Amino acid sequence: MSTAAVSTPVLCCVLAFNSNNEIAVRRLGAKAGLPFTGVDLAMATARLENAFAEHTPPREFYTADGGGRRHRVFFAQVAGPSADAEIRFSSFDALLAEPSALAPSLAAVLGGLEPHLIDVPYLHLGENEFIYKFRPEKERNPAIYARDPEASALYQSKLCAAIKTLARRHERTATPAVALDFGPVSYVVPSHFGFCLGVKNAIERAYETLAENPERRVFMLSELIHNPFVNEDLLRRGLRYLQTDKGTPYTTSGRKATDAPGEPLLWDSLTPHDIVIIPAFGATDEDKKRLVRKGIAVCHYDATCMLVEKVWKAARAFGREGFTVIIHGKHEHEETKATFSNTRRYAPAVIIRNLEEAHLLGEIIAHGGEEGQRRFETTFAGRFTPGFSVERDLARIAVVNQTTLLMNETIGIIEHLREVYRQRFGDASLVGGSSRGDTLCYATQVNQDALSLALQEPLDAAFVIGGRNSSNTYQLYRLCAAQLGAKAYFIQSEASILSREEVEHYVFPAKGEHVGGHLERRALWPDDHQPKRILVTGGASCPDGIIQQVITRINGLFPAAALRSIDDVLADLSQVDVNA
Repeated sequence: MSTAAVSTPVLCCVLAFNSNNEIAVRRLGAKAGLPFTGVDLAMATARLENAFAEHTPPREFYTADGGGRRHRVFFAQVAGPSADAEIRFSSFDALLAEPSALAPSLAAVLGGLEPHLIDVPYLHLGENEFIYKFRPEKERNPAIYARDPEASALYQSKLCAAIKTLARRHERTATPAVALDFGPVSYVVPSHFGFCLGVKNAIERAYETLAENPERRVFMLSELIHNPFVNEDLLRRGLRYLQTDKGTPYTTSGRKATDAPGEPLLWDSLTPHDIVIIPAFGATDEDKKRLVRKGIAVCHYDATCMLVEKVWKAARAFGREGFTVIIHGKHEHEETKATFSNTRRYAPAVIIRNLEEAHLLGEIIAHGGEEGQRRFETTFAGRFTPGFSVERDLARIAVVNQTTLLMNETIGIIEHLREVYRQRFGDASLVGGSSRGDTLCYATQVNQDALSLALQEPLDAAFVIGGRNSSNTYQLYRLCAAQLGAKAYFIQSEASILSREEVEHYVFPAKGEHVGGHLERRALWPDDHQPKRILVTGGASCPDGIIQQVITRINGLFPAAALRSIDDVLADLSQVDVNA
């Protein structure tokens, strides 16, 4: 006698999320259940539309067994209040905090949700759409962060505005440097310097959010940009940071957490009413999921730079084509952490810091075997995806980068690895991507190109201005130091110029490590009162106001009676023929 197999009934279930990433559930007494189910997707969608007229097309994500049924789980993002009085929104964490209040089917469906939380905030976006597109110039809102004298002094500069008007004929193309003649001291300023579009977008988003939400707590995931003066001005206006740029959380008292038991963390105090802005560097999947679980709006306050997201999209494409992704970056940097976290969804990945480490990786690829595996795991400890196999995962590779590094270094890494594969396998095409490094940030590159043109001028010194933890500023300093040696200075503001004799120069961490940077006093022009010609530039997170303040400070080292006024210098600029 045989017994026919009994198949598990299948239901389609649509999980509906609001803009805060909270989940719609049906409340019947003390229990919460699935509100939008049906024997097919059409029935489930019809029930969804009875409650929410506006929603994204449901997308299928996973299956879950519970309540005697198998559920095909779809996601949709909805807008507006529910027309069904029994529908309530709750955060993922709030629902899991009361497991006894969940119907068996809802509990089962929620049990499979965790891996897919990263997709929830972006259900309304297509794969090739960007989270936060650069605003065109006519839509820029610079006035939002210059509403008082302190902010105006930080962000606004008549000199810088005039230089950009004169020299920036195209956002992506460097042109010859601009000269500023103040008499006993003159300046050479590259055509491209200071804020890039990604930084402008992030800053405007932060100031607008603070202005629009005076009754709500507004947090930044970590530093908005690597500039202490911008960050301090935002703190002055009420912004708070959840964690440091290295990921150490802050306590509710504003101190760095020490991992002591019971420490009250700002992270743990978040509610769906709070706002958390994601900075231009982006955020790891882990941090985003943490926000989603708490019912925090993510997409609307995600200020990830388009060019950083472009790297993520390239890594995804490489992964789908079967490549392992080599990330050229500093593993402790927020951007590289975010890129690594995003990439591991699609491909094995490893982070290498520089050409020296590319040579080490090349040796491992060339020799392979068990010894190669051991050497890989030791050399790149903490910087590769779990289960990484040298033999399997280094068969085909493609290189992406941290957008703030030197283009020539990324190109050198690609070319070296292609030569390794040519010699080992006879096929350089096993290294994907273009030889030009197609994920490089054009804004970083054009700043470097403009600086290279400026360095062709005769110079007595170069001042590169930016935050001490700013990677792109350090790359600009490296270009200056390669040509000018000790006459190149990495400074944070005009306060770093102590006198005509000394400058407080920042020495970036040795060999690129993320600890060990320090200040040292360097000679400037002791006992030298000759006229000077000075290069001044700023990193992508350096406000124009600070650049002008540096110029003003240097001018103060020369006899006031001999100096020409800013108005006279601006008049000179207005007479320059840009087509000459």
